[in-house]
Amino acid sequence: MEGWFTTEDGDVRLLGTRCTSCGTPYFPRNELACRNPGCTGPKDGSELEPYALSARGRIWSYADARYKPPPPYVSPDPFVPYTVAAVELEAERMVVLGQVAPGHTVDDLAVGMEVELTEGTLYEDDEAEYTVWMWRPVQ
Repeated sequence: MEGWFTTEDGDVRLLGTRCTSCGTPYFPRNELACRNPGCTGPKDGSELEPYALSARGRIWSYADARYKPPPPYVSPDPFVPYTVAAVELEAERMVVLGQVAPGHTVDDLAVGMEVELTEGTLYEDDEAEYTVWMWRPVQ
């Protein structure tokens, strides 16, 4: 998912934007204008700057994905069930949904548990390995 996250020295960060006037963060990126109704800054997009979001948060909710999502989602063939988690980022106070790293199931998770970002393989084909951000419990 090019442009949605970055990995530098093993540190995975989601890439969004933030309003320079009021500090409101956005993920995915917001390129139009700050949508915070209380913001007093310009509303022409010039107030938005690139922003790397927090790499840790706490589980807000989680579930098993036991069915193959429809296109355009691409999954391994045969389909392998996975776990998803909605995570509230500590600094931004926003919830971001993502897969949970392989090897972790709903039995390993709990609301309020601290998790961190990691990179994982969404799927691969003969030409490339396609990666995405994932959540994993903090050890």
